[in-house]
Amino acid sequence: MIKVGIDKIDDYLYLFNNKKVGLITNPTGINSNFVSTIDILNSKTNLVSLYSPEHGVRGDLQAGVRLDDYIDPKTGCMVYSLYGKTKKPTPKMLENIDVLCFDIQDVGARYYTYIYTLAYTMMAAAENDIEFIVFDRPNPVGGREVEGNILDMNFRSFVGYYPLVQRYGLTVGELAALYNKEYGINCKLKIIKMDGYTRDMLFEDTKQPWVLPSPNIPTPLSTFTYLATCIFEGTNVSEGRGTTKPFSIIGAPWLDVDKLLLDLQKRNLKGVRFRKLFFTPTFSKHKDELCQGIDIYITNKNEFKPVLVGYTLMYLINENNREFDFRKPYKEGMHPMIDLLTGSDFLRTNKLNLDEITSKLEIDSKIFKVVKERYHLYE
Repeated sequence: MIKVGIDKIDDYLYLFNNKKVGLITNPTGINSNFVSTIDILNSKTNLVSLYSPEHGVRGDLQAGVRLDDYIDPKTGCMVYSLYGKTKKPTPKMLENIDVLCFDIQDVGARYYTYIYTLAYTMMAAAENDIEFIVFDRPNPVGGREVEGNILDMNFRSFVGYYPLVQRYGLTVGELAALYNKEYGINCKLKIIKMDGYTRDMLFEDTKQPWVLPSPNIPTPLSTFTYLATCIFEGTNVSEGRGTTKPFSIIGAPWLDVDKLLLDLQKRNLKGVRFRKLFFTPTFSKHKDELCQGIDIYITNKNEFKPVLVGYTLMYLINENNREFDFRKPYKEGMHPMIDLLTGSDFLRTNKLNLDEITSKLEIDSKIFKVVKERYHLYE
């Protein structure tokens, strides 16, 4: 078993001496013995405030649900919401804080909001001259593979704020280092590294306990399928919310699955197989409607290219189903959600065919890999 950052707290208590501490965390913030980072810092430091990302400090909220500030009943600490009226801590929220800590398990995908909560809290720390500490954790989809298109900054949002590719292959600590230097945040950053972690490790290799980072990422395997199917949130196709396999199945009542499976066979996608299935979501899109769709089976994680698989699925569904549609923007003047998730409009507007999309993913991945390797903390 590796040691994650919070496992090494006793070696770094000097960083907290005579300082008031704030913590950004959620239920994934635990040590290797399942002890909460909240409880650890509450017993070993002067913990005074908690800061909540999407889904809440205790993980009790579904995607997109806003929350207000409240008092944590267990510690008595004030819990400030960073997924409500503001995404960046205000100076008032940071009054009397000397050091901000971040301990959240990331999933390794550009459109996961926790990594922008990281960015915004780092910005606030820099602006208010507060030290910032990241307790590092593994990237569950590994630290070597890079895949995707670099985000076009015209489509910047809370599901894509910096010019990353979808699968960026960095730990959250390495990502913080990249943010800090590459994008000019320049906070007083300290990363408490892991022991025993190597870049080629997937989550199961670490022997760490898997805690759901959000309600619809139930297993380490679902972090791989999430990289493929999260983009369907921007469409009228169910991404499996309201089922027992969110992001591992997709479908709709009108989907021509037989045609889709034939087309997928021609593409010869590696490391994955598909099976037709029927499902009825209990909430979210197509609630209580019988959907036909596909179940995604990863046969080889090393060969599986999730971003390419996701783009291929959407391209083929769009091409062959007249009922398929992209969801309208949430607010007037905003880009459609699909453009924010993909970091571009080429999929929605059909600017590129599948071969051109494949080529773009390969080119952008090589470009980003050069940038990200500057920030490696592990071999």
